[in-house]
Amino acid sequence: MKKAIMIGLSVFALGNAVPVMAEPYGYFDRLGDRIDARLDARGDRINDRLDARGARINDRLDAQGDRINDRLDALAAKARADGKTKLADRLDRRGDLIEARLDKRGDRIEQHLDNRGDRIERRLDRRGDRIDRRLDHVGHHYYRRGR
Repeated sequence: MKKAIMIGLSVFALGNAVPVMAEPYGYFDRLGDRIDARLDARGDRINDRLDARGARINDRLDAQGDRINDRLDALAAKARADGKTKLADRLDRRGDLIEARLDKRGDRIEQHLDNRGDRIERRLDRRGDRIDRRLDHVGHHYYRRGR
């Protein structure tokens, strides 16, 4: 029982002293700044990762469209050499359409991931700013209270 009372009084005294001791050293301001910086860095990393992923997907789809178009162009050249001009024209159009479709698809995916990364980054930036402002307010409240 005596030990429990001592622990309770120690926790009570420590709970009252920590906020008073924290303000003269700018504890809450530094804490808010650290949290804000950490969330900003996290948002930047996520955004960069999604941007890189979108660029990789777009490049891969562009390359795939180019390969398909080149293959169909080669088939069209062979058909033209054999005198099959309608088949050659159809193969040319088909290759161009497939390439254009894959290019648009890659651009859409890249844009979607870019927008998603930007939204996440903005959200984490706002969250860090709110936490920083709240901790600044808490620190000023303790300081004005007269410690």
